[in-house]
Amino acid sequence: MVNRGIRGATTVNHNEETEILRETVLLLREIVEHNDVIAEDICSVWITMTTDLDATFPARAIREIEGWEMVPLMCSVEIPVKGSLPQCIRLMVQVNTNKTQKEIRHIYLNEAKKLRPDLSQSKS
Repeated sequence: MVNRGIRGATTVNHNEETEILRETVLLLREIVEHNDVIAEDICSVWITMTTDLDATFPARAIREIEGWEMVPLMCSVEIPVKGSLPQCIRLMVQVNTNKTQKEIRHIYLNEAKKLRPDLSQSKS
């Protein structure tokens, strides 16, 4: 097994706790589902948000998922680059896997699809 990073991002419409938590869980579930990952294989999850989101810590949502209580999580603020996508939550999931880089499915939801249109095609 090797350690691989799985990227993902999503956006919210409002700086509201329930929306931030909901979209964080939806993004994580998509990453896990499309990459056949279980919590035990996760090394850590790095979570960032743009500076316009401060209603809650998105890690709270992940800690409430059964089986994810012991996964190391870290929240941070994105670099506030002028003109960057607002109201954005990003995840970097580090996972132990036998998959190659090309087999990893990165997930971009909502307006975050604009960040990496080349990677926004989820396997269906």
